[in-house]
Amino acid sequence: MPLTVQPHRETLGLKDGRLLIGGEFREADETWTHHHPATGEEIGSFAVASAKDVDAAVLAARKAFDEGPWPRSRAGERIKILRRYSDLLREHADELRGLQALDNGVPLSFGQIYATSVGIAADIFDHHAGWIDKVGGQTLPPYQGGDHLAMTFREPVGVVAAILPWNAPFVLFAQKLAPALAAGCTVVVKPSEYASFCVIRMVELLIEAGLPEGVINLVTGPGNPTGEALITHPGVDKISFTGSRTVGRRIVEASAGTMKRVSLELGGKSPAIVFADAPNVGLAAMTCMGMVTMGLSGQACVAHTRALVQRDAQEEFISMAQMLAGAVTFGDPFDPAVLASPLINAKQLERVLGYIERGQEEGARLVTGGTRLDGDYASGNFVAPTIFADANNDMAIARDEIFGPVLTVVPFDDEAEAIRIANDTEYGLGAGVYTNDVRRAFRVSKALRVGMVGINGFQLEPHLPFGGYKQSGLGREGGQSAYEAYTELKTVMMPLTDEMM
Repeated sequence: MPLTVQPHRETLGLKDGRLLIGGEFREADETWTHHHPATGEEIGSFAVASAKDVDAAVLAARKAFDEGPWPRSRAGERIKILRRYSDLLREHADELRGLQALDNGVPLSFGQIYATSVGIAADIFDHHAGWIDKVGGQTLPPYQGGDHLAMTFREPVGVVAAILPWNAPFVLFAQKLAPALAAGCTVVVKPSEYASFCVIRMVELLIEAGLPEGVINLVTGPGNPTGEALITHPGVDKISFTGSRTVGRRIVEASAGTMKRVSLELGGKSPAIVFADAPNVGLAAMTCMGMVTMGLSGQACVAHTRALVQRDAQEEFISMAQMLAGAVTFGDPFDPAVLASPLINAKQLERVLGYIERGQEEGARLVTGGTRLDGDYASGNFVAPTIFADANNDMAIARDEIFGPVLTVVPFDDEAEAIRIANDTEYGLGAGVYTNDVRRAFRVSKALRVGMVGINGFQLEPHLPFGGYKQSGLGREGGQSAYEAYTELKTVMMPLTDEMM
């Protein structure tokens, strides 16, 4: 029988979403109706913030920054509120996972995996709360002149526009808002129109944690008009965005007029380099195929969608990847037996199917998958897990970020060739290296032009920087570097005598 998620909507008590501006929840003149990607059903609606609404939200954040208590609050007060929020996230984890399943169709089974869970979001807030009383400036010895003090201070950057994608709202909400709030900034957050309900609830919990009025503001809606009004607003001091390169370039252009600070994470075409001496070639294959098919169905920026496999290991790698592809289950995201999500919308479905067709036209061998699921799944945006073999790095399926359940296997002969192929890309987000040779593991890791490398595995951690080289973006999220990215560095000099410096 056809899928439906309507009973879960009623169980969760889903309400239509409103804007939050200056501590007040508001309606808007227009609304967005959200359709579930697994069923096509209408789930609910939320306010579409106009340019006027965005202006009001930025002005509220500006007032809270310029006049309010948050940027001037004591470290202990900020720590207390952020840690109270961490506790609230953990208390409401089941509810938030359910809302996400209604938003983007990510199954509850995947929402419990640490890297995409509410738990990692809570840990990120805990982590950044810990930096509040530890990151400061320096007192430096005089370099020349008379007796004086030379000092530096770190101060919050100001009003932050945090723009989220739909695929991993928990972790990305935390990666942007936790360091911004810890540093003393005020925020206007815009979730994706395809994952707003869980973010709306996360914002409500921030208010419950005790965040002062105007420090957090919420504007919902699509890129036009909502996102465009936010990135071009002169009252915004910093933009933090995760999403496509096209939008990232537009943000860089829009930021130039007022020299906004910018942090961008713009995706990747991450290689997994599997040498024949890997500790377990089969496990490497299952790791790569799992990243491409389980949970988000390959709709993840850091997924290792290019498998560079040494020729002697190809047969075993492809066999194990194909076996895992056959074990992936689809359906109701609230069913614990379901392991993978639909593609987010019809546009993305057509895009992925177009790449699969192009891969075959360019001469890659389709091992498995490549089709849209029908029958009970016909109303959803489901694509079968897909593997291409005998590919080369000049093919579109090896160069472009497909953002779907497609793994492209490219053979190599030796270490030098593997490094050359891995670096032959416009992206530079992440990579994996699978080998039993420790020296080779570090040698290859150093040679790769990427921001993150996993050796014989890959894991996200709250305290590690996340981000990439080249066109994968600007800046890092996670760890001390993320906290500092939401601050400005000020130099102060003061003589200690009546003599001039």
